[in-house]
Amino acid sequence: MGAWKSLFAVSVLVALTMASCRKPAAPVPPGGAGVPPVTQTDQSAKHGQDAHAAPGVGAGFMPAPAAGQQMTLDLGGGVEMKLAFIPAGEFQMGSDSGSNDEKPVHKVRISKPFYMGLTEVTQRQYEAVMGSNPSYFKGADNPVEQVSWNDAVEFCKKLSAKTGKAVRLPTEAEWEYASRAGSKTAYCFGDSDSGLGEYAWYGNNSDSKTHPVGQKKPNAWGLFDMHGNVWEWCSDWYDEGYYGKSASDDPTGASSGSSRVLRGGSWLNSANFTRSATRPWLYPSVTLNSYGFRVVFAQ
Repeated sequence: MGAWKSLFAVSVLVALTMASCRKPAAPVPPGGAGVPPVTQTDQSAKHGQDAHAAPGVGAGFMPAPAAGQQMTLDLGGGVEMKLAFIPAGEFQMGSDSGSNDEKPVHKVRISKPFYMGLTEVTQRQYEAVMGSNPSYFKGADNPVEQVSWNDAVEFCKKLSAKTGKAVRLPTEAEWEYASRAGSKTAYCFGDSDSGLGEYAWYGNNSDSKTHPVGQKKPNAWGLFDMHGNVWEWCSDWYDEGYYGKSASDDPTGASSGSSRVLRGGSWLNSANFTRSATRPWLYPSVTLNSYGFRVVFAQ
């Protein structure tokens, strides 16, 4: 599996050890300092219009939203979730310089636009939907963690019922496409990790804990924390050799398996683990204080 896979296993053991012996961090008050307000709204969605109507002239036609244009889901109790519009398109998935499971680099087409959470699901949002907060590092605006893949799927089901939207976890192809946001480099901002601290909470700057979402720079499509803070569950089963047989249009991963894909890296990891192409895996029932998720839905 490669040397970095061994490092990943070590990071899991470190997280488990910390979860058993470390006292929780002090709570972050609602609307904690450094979280930027998000006010732009997809007005077409707000007023019940078709946000994806074909562009044209005359009544009944509207241009498609721009990449990164935002809309809001009402979670109840005054809690909201902001999502960004991700347009359909093509990209080169994987990395020739990464681990074996990131090869070969191959063209993938995302045929339908979708909305993706601006941030990882926060503890405030998770509690509004699920009625509980399992996180180790407490803070209303910190990402929820210590959630398994199964927990994340259950959250999506309940949020779907609450909002009437088909909310789900992203496929790993959708996740990497959104993370890259048009870039072809190791990170959304370039190939060098020298600027990573401007975009991510990771091993070098996290003080060994999660942080409120949205404090670092977003990528070109307005998504925060796609690098670092917490790992993010994807819907796919993991298959080390999947890229050699993947469909080119809207791939959804292996048909079966024992582990699910994770993306993005966390507060615990070195820079290499936070690259857009990195694709570790873990059993879907496991919970760790470096594992969370974000959601998507298609109109």
